[in-house]
Amino acid sequence: MSKVILITGGSSGIGKSIGEFLKRHGFIVYGTSRSPEKYTNHPFKIVGLDVKNLTSINNAVAEVITTEGKLDVLINNAGVGITGPIEEIPEAEIQNNFDTNFFGPINVIKAVLPQMRKQNSGLIINITSIAGFMGLPYRGIYSASKGALELLTEAFRIELKDFNINMSNIAPGDFATNIAAGRYHAPLKENSPYKKYGSVLNDIDDHVDKSNDPIAVAKMVLKVVNTKKPKTHYKVGAFMQKFSIVIKFLLPDKVYEKMLIKHYKL
Repeated sequence: MSKVILITGGSSGIGKSIGEFLKRHGFIVYGTSRSPEKYTNHPFKIVGLDVKNLTSINNAVAEVITTEGKLDVLINNAGVGITGPIEEIPEAEIQNNFDTNFFGPINVIKAVLPQMRKQNSGLIINITSIAGFMGLPYRGIYSASKGALELLTEAFRIELKDFNINMSNIAPGDFATNIAAGRYHAPLKENSPYKKYGSVLNDIDDHVDKSNDPIAVAKMVLKVVNTKKPKTHYKVGAFMQKFSIVIKFLLPDKVYEKMLIKHYKL
């Protein structure tokens, strides 16, 4: 029987690319959106789910299980970007980012685990970010929320090993998606002491615009889904983005910090 896959945030960007690719390979795919009524002609079924609303999460998971009788794979893809000097980002925006990128995935995982334990099988893939392996200037909150999800997976894997439930992270680099449109940007203030934020913001957006097709992430997801015993961490993106993680763990902290300063012209 075809595996049943639920992708949070499957209406656009990386989530949509993953869903279309998996459906072409014979999987039963459900995506989620806070406004499912907008996606009646979507390539795969979209159910209503807001990762910041526990009732919404439980209802969406129950709908998939009731319809299909099982749930084999959860892909925690829903997320939001955020940029700005940490000092100048409003607390409400920091909370919103963690609610979406960290607490949301935790609650979706909790919602699917009883069914996966009942099946004595399951796979959970958390879409994190290469930015989650390092504290990037003016993207510190995003780095922190994705980095927290990376570490959470390491703990979850050990706790779930007795139930035949696997969990892995896939950390993408920059890909050409509409993430910038939904990202919170701390406003550029004329009297801000962080004068270099504007140039870094332009550099971030330029990298996204010139990045590769997110199909590469979809192909990595398929690889993990078809792997009997998947690893904890997978990275997908440009060579230098992936290599930046390797050299972070090889170089002294201060040397790596100087490399980041030089890269961002700070």
